[in-house]
Amino acid sequence: MHTPPESPLLVQGEGKGEVLLTDPRRVALKFVRARQMRREQTDAELVLWHHLRARRLDGLRFRRQFPLGPFITDFCCKERHLVIELDGGQHNERTGAARDKFRTGLIEKRGYRILRFWDNEVLKNIDGVLQVITDAAERSELNSNLTSP
Repeated sequence: MHTPPESPLLVQGEGKGEVLLTDPRRVALKFVRARQMRREQTDAELVLWHHLRARRLDGLRFRRQFPLGPFITDFCCKERHLVIELDGGQHNERTGAARDKFRTGLIEKRGYRILRFWDNEVLKNIDGVLQVITDAAERSELNSNLTSP
């Protein structure tokens, strides 16, 4: 089966800019941008990170603003192949939704499951958000145990 070449990809975060990542010389910019995004977190990211950092959620190691392929994910748990994305109002717009769909497809091709939460969900119902993350991590562990030799 022939797969068409991937279109040029953009790294973007909370409307604070984008970097074209088709040129290998520019890949290092992704890591610089990830570091910058860690310093400029949204309120929702700060709240969720408080609960995920230092293995506070079921001993799982989450990384924030983690480069994965051509993208920078909000949070990633590599051991469970789980990505968490927090969406603000810009994701409600047609172009934001289309970009999210494209991005989700490419990240899922890498074997990761994506959980998306609205910023206001995190701010108003952190316990519910944490429960969804915990349930997804448990299912990921179960699935990996079933497929392991």
